[in-house]
This record gives sequence, structure tokens and C-alpha cells, in this order.
Amino acid sequence: MRALQSLSLLVLFTSATTMLHAQQTKASTTPAVKGLAPAPPAASDAAKTAPVTETAKAETSSDGYSYDPGGRRDPFLTLIGPSNDLKSKKGEGASGMAVAELSVRGVLETRGRLVAMVKGPDNKTYIVHQGDRLLDGAIKSITPQGLVIEQEINDPLSVVKQREVRKLLRGLEETK
Repeated sequence: MRALQSLSLLVLFTSATTMLHAQQTKASTTPAVKGLAPAPPAASDAAKTAPVTETAKAETSSDGYSYDPGGRRDPFLTLIGPSNDLKSKKGEGASGMAVAELSVRGVLETRGRLVAMVKGPDNKTYIVHQGDRLLDGAIKSITPQGLVIEQEINDPLSVVKQREVRKLLRGLEETK
């Protein structure tokens, strides 16, 4: 039993010594910190050193780690594919706004037809008519209470590709 304890102590001591030696060797061979240049060699040292080969220059001149994907996909990109950018596009009016970004401010009757005033995310008011296209849908109908919008669903796992969304006047939404 005593021999087993002394043997295990010897193995432990040897492995600790080996690890310490490896750390010291690694610390002495690590490249200089970026931004800090090593001291230039003295004139007598320059005569003693051999010319530097191209491979040694390439190893010491690397600024940092460079990742080579090797044909693999980027793990941070979506698997579904590039998504439609549903952000509002300035200068396009109501056709550049998503259904979720709209709020109905008023409904007017002109020439026997109803038109709606909607407010976008840019705090501007736009006039929309029945049949007008939005970024992710179209205005199906305009009622005195608000809008009925047919929204296109961009979810590949969904069985339903369109849904009906009702956007009511602001006062009517608060009372519900």
C-alpha cells in the first residue's frame, strides 16, 4: 500500500513538472503583443543572425487568427434563406410599410368611396384606398370602423399563407 502511494505521488509530481515546463516553454515562444515592437537587435547581434526565410516571415507577420470556412456554411445565417426586409423604405409611401407598422387615424368618404388615413412608423400620414399594396399584404376593404387587410405570411412551416387582419380606428381599439 505504501509503495502504491509513493508511486502515485511520483506520477503526480512528474505530470505537474511536465505541465509547468510546457507552460514556461509556451510563454517564452509566444509572439509579442500587438502594437508593441520588440527591441531592435544590436549591431553585433545582427551579424550573428542568419537571414530570415519566407516561411518564418509569414509566421511572425500574421496579425491574428484568420478563419477559413472551407466550404462550410456560416452558423449565424438563417437556414430558411434570406428574409424579406420588412423595414420601411423611405420615400415609398404606404407600399413600403408592413401591416404591423400601420395605425389607422381616420376614415373618409370621397366620391362615394371610403379612403383611410394611416400613420406609418416615420410619423407621417398617408392616404390609402381599397386594393392598395403594402409591403406584406394588400388592403382588402375599408369600413367606417377601419381597415381589413389581407396579410401574406412569410413562414415556410405555416399551412396558411394569408390571413385577414383588422386595423380599427385608434378610438375603437382602445374601447375593445
